[in-house]
Amino acid sequence: MSLPVLVLRPEPGAAATVDAARTMGLDARAMPLFVVRGISWQPVPRKQVDALLLGSANALRQGGDALALYHGMPAYAVGVKTAEAARAAGLDVIATGQGGLQQMLGALRPEHRRLLRLAGRERVELDVPVGITILTRDVYASEPLPQPADFAHTMTQPALVLLHSGEAAARFATLCDETCIARDRVLVAAIAPRVATRAGKGWATLRSAKQPNDAALLALAAEMCEEAGSGSPLPEQG
Repeated sequence: MSLPVLVLRPEPGAAATVDAARTMGLDARAMPLFVVRGISWQPVPRKQVDALLLGSANALRQGGDALALYHGMPAYAVGVKTAEAARAAGLDVIATGQGGLQQMLGALRPEHRRLLRLAGRERVELDVPVGITILTRDVYASEPLPQPADFAHTMTQPALVLLHSGEAAARFATLCDETCIARDRVLVAAIAPRVATRAGKGWATLRSAKQPNDAALLALAAEMCEEAGSGSPLPEQG
């Protein structure tokens, strides 16, 4: 059973995920439900910041001219793509994570107590360690796109859907319900348990990646496609 793997995240991330999935032999297709746009934000004076905390490359793509204020400053990046974008913006990346921003807070250098978090309007709240101050500036937002023209037709067949955010999970579930798509025909792979929760119940299977990153999500997708092809049951997990 060859399942289409639908990627709902905004561009350019959707294309990157599709390319990576196809190199793994998956029948991946981009179907973005959102577009990322920069929003106006008020920079924090450089002297009030020890380092930057970056949870998405979108913060660098959409941050605008104000990013120049922090040129050369140390930065903590959530993953490889974010680190690449940070370096391109002139930041000094001193740590690159693999398991989310919360994990990055355990890798802070002692001299970095005042962090500037450049984030999206919809973001994960962090448990801030004692002695650390985080100033947050929303520099981008994911705005819903109209329902894809081929959404209803595509979803009439069994498919595996990749969910990279809680917003995508909630909107996808709503679109399925509005177009009378049977949830029990859809396999869902979420990048994290919190994202899976936003998708709700009733899917053929709903599973979460072992780590909150694209590589782990694609590994899960490949596993689920293989199990579906073999006829093995697909267990639910958080």
